[in-house]
Amino acid sequence: MTDIIKELEDRGYIEQLTHEKEIRELFQKESVRFYIGIDPTADSMHIGHFVALMVASRLQKAGHKPIILMGGGTASIGDPSGKTDMRKMMTRETINKNVASIKKQAERFVSFEGENAAIIVNNADWLLDLKYIDFMREIGTQFSVNKMLAAECYKARLDTGLTFFEMGYMLMQSYDFLYLYDKYNCKLEIGGNDQWSNIIGGVELVRKMRNDGAFGLTFKLLTTQEGKKMGKTEKGALWLNPERTSPYEFYQYWRNIGDTEVRKVLTLLTFLPDEEVERLSSLKDEQINEAKKVAAYEITKLIHGEEEAKKAEETAKALFEGSGNLENMPTVKLEDANISLVDAIVLTGIAPSKGQARKLIEQGGITLNEEKITDTNYKLSEKDFKEEHAILKKGKKVYYKLEK
Repeated sequence: MTDIIKELEDRGYIEQLTHEKEIRELFQKESVRFYIGIDPTADSMHIGHFVALMVASRLQKAGHKPIILMGGGTASIGDPSGKTDMRKMMTRETINKNVASIKKQAERFVSFEGENAAIIVNNADWLLDLKYIDFMREIGTQFSVNKMLAAECYKARLDTGLTFFEMGYMLMQSYDFLYLYDKYNCKLEIGGNDQWSNIIGGVELVRKMRNDGAFGLTFKLLTTQEGKKMGKTEKGALWLNPERTSPYEFYQYWRNIGDTEVRKVLTLLTFLPDEEVERLSSLKDEQINEAKKVAAYEITKLIHGEEEAKKAEETAKALFEGSGNLENMPTVKLEDANISLVDAIVLTGIAPSKGQARKLIEQGGITLNEEKITDTNYKLSEKDFKEEHAILKKGKKVYYKLEK
């Protein structure tokens, strides 16, 4: 069997492993059932889930069996990891709607057919009917509060406040692993490195209660050279749903990454062979832009399909190279063609507020049809729509087509 653990290491995915010698031996001798949990806190996954999906896909291609766990139950609590405040409570109806949307996105990465077909489960099916006293007697007694409070996900919240409700998250996630072990012989949980404490909780619970091997693997979070999470845009998160982030905006995000981020993006977010990643990552100066174009195309193709990737590429060529067409450029339909420029900027999402829109104009960061506008009171008119549309631009890289 393929040494997939070494492949993941060589590709730069793995951050930490539990029981390293055992996990390597396990993956060499059998097809392993593993799981990844996704809490449906929105109706779409975002770029933060991308690495997880790539790892799941690579493990399946190597002959292992994925379980995609939708956190319909744990989403009712919300993972406190990396959060300074308690999550907003969601209704069951909202959670169920989000689960259905995310299932469709996961299908682009893992196959639900064949000998090692993936399965999708929803932890609401077993968590919502738990009886509190029984659960705490069986599961709660396996956890040390002192040890839990020492975990980074809880320790970071002690100053701002941590509810007992949120403290239960680790127990719930750990119980998920136990349930999947019992029902599907699941031996491995994978997740981002911010999930390390929760994953260890599940591994230890299975080992204590079932006296058998259970393992955890975390992968690197997608960060910039400065250590900040990648995937932030003018509109917020970089979503995988085209209705939240258009394929063109998605493409442009990757086209505009920093030179030092090219290698990481190509290795973690594409299936390009190692030698091609090395060739592209080694390009210098102006040539590195060709590597960024390849990265943008390959990543967009994975998420939105080849047709949308080609459309996004064509739009970028039209805007930046004078070839291609503008047909698939992000477009906003105006109900009033005489709208103020400030309102148009907010409407497109280039700026989140009128105050910030005015500031952009004052600083010379806005052009309309290639003409810089510095008047914060500017109103659009018929002369701005000579070709039935106007092109609104922030800086050199953010474009929107305004249609009247």
